[in-house]
Amino acid sequence: PDDGQDGASLLAGAQAATDAATAQEVRSAASAVTRLRVGEHEILLADAAMLRLYALLERLAVSELPVLIHGETGTGKELAAQVLHSRSGRREKRLVSINCAALPESLAESELFGHERGAFSGAVATKVGLLEAGHGGTVFLDEVGELPLSLQAKLLRVLETKRLLRVGDTRERPVDIRIVAATNRRLEEEVKKSRFRQEL
Repeated sequence: PDDGQDGASLLAGAQAATDAATAQEVRSAASAVTRLRVGEHEILLADAAMLRLYALLERLAVSELPVLIHGETGTGKELAAQVLHSRSGRREKRLVSINCAALPESLAESELFGHERGAFSGAVATKVGLLEAGHGGTVFLDEVGELPLSLQAKLLRVLETKRLLRVGDTRERPVDIRIVAATNRRLEEEVKKSRFRQEL
C-alpha cells in the first residue's frame, strides 16, 4: 500500500524507481517516491512530470510574482496554491481561498473588497473584504475566469497599485497580498471572446 493503491500510482512508482536505479540495482517504488508535507496533507510524488511541477512550485514560492495555475477540475490546483503559500515568506500569514465561481454577482464586489456601513441597503456594519483579510499573506482566486469583467478591472487595479477601495468608501487602503489564481478555462480564448481582460 505504501507504493500506491491504484494501477497508475504503482506504474508511476515503478517507473520512477527504474529511472533512479543504477545498473544491476533493484529499487522499490517507495524509495523513488518523494513525500511532501503541506499543512495537514502529505503528497506522494513519483511521476517525473509531477516531480518537475513541484520543483517549479518550490522555485516560484520564494518569489513575490503572481501565479496562474491552469488545469482541469480535480487536478490539484488548490494543493499547488497551498504549496506556493507554505513555502513562501508569507507562510506565517493567512492563505485566503476564494471560489470566484461561487460568489453571487450581486455580492461579489462587497465580498472581495469589503464595504462601509450604509454603502447599500442591508450594509448595517463595516465589513472587511476577503482581499483585505489576506493582508500580508496569499490570496488564492480559484476559478478566476468566472469573475465578471467589472471586478476583473478592480482586481487589476489592486494588483497594480497595491491599494483597494471598499464599496461606499472614498479612502483607498494599502493591501499587501500575493495573488495565486487558478482556472480550468483557456484564458487566451476568453480574451478573444472579450470575457476576460488581457491585461489581467
